[in-house]
Amino acid sequence: MEYPKLEKEYPVHVYDTGPDGHLSLYALFNYFQDIASDHAAILGYGRDELLKQNHFWVLSRIYAEINALPVWEEKIKLASWPRGTDKLFALRDFEMKSAEGKLLARATSSWLIIDRDSKRIQRPDNNLTRLNSAVPGETGIVRNAEKIEPAVTAGPSSPPFSVRISDLDLNLHTNNTSYLNWVTDTYDLDFMLQNAPLSVEINYLSESRFNDTVEILTSGNGGDPNLLSHSVIRPGDSTELCRVRILWKKILS
Repeated sequence: MEYPKLEKEYPVHVYDTGPDGHLSLYALFNYFQDIASDHAAILGYGRDELLKQNHFWVLSRIYAEINALPVWEEKIKLASWPRGTDKLFALRDFEMKSAEGKLLARATSSWLIIDRDSKRIQRPDNNLTRLNSAVPGETGIVRNAEKIEPAVTAGPSSPPFSVRISDLDLNLHTNNTSYLNWVTDTYDLDFMLQNAPLSVEINYLSESRFNDTVEILTSGNGGDPNLLSHSVIRPGDSTELCRVRILWKKILS
């Protein structure tokens, strides 16, 4: 059978860019979420179809490797395809290329199906499991998104802030890209202008809702000064909501 793969073209709008004029990490992960949602619906596993069974998708882990981020007014081509299952996870990969076909970024993600009432994880069905062949001619990431370690508590902490209406998704939970936006907002402007991300890995651990108070812990990771770990914490009940690990490189002037 023809392997299911969706390709879309995205123009990089000015509101998708950061202060350096390149596509922001927040926008990149929004692109991933957008094409994943569209393709799931095409394959019969979209939000509306899952709600008929009282289920919904939850992004659990995602890992992206970045060669370069496009700039304002550049057009990019994004592709996404399912890659079968790993135990309870449904896997989905992504690839972003320039209009000329240069590989800009690739990513792999792990999703869970959750029952709305019991909050229990549901086992993927056989059709999802069978979608497990490599896309011909594509080179995917060599590993799945992994469980990552939290930031150490001795590291610096951001000032506490509240989950806003603009952070919420259709389920009234914090949108998964908002966590990455919060994390990058803790960086100094000079750092963001002088460094570029090489990889981003995220673990989503617990949900947050409107008006929850959160803060972000940051620490080094493994002795590499370019590798930083972040834990998004809800201090009211000491719940860790999300872990983010970013590998940076210095931009040569």
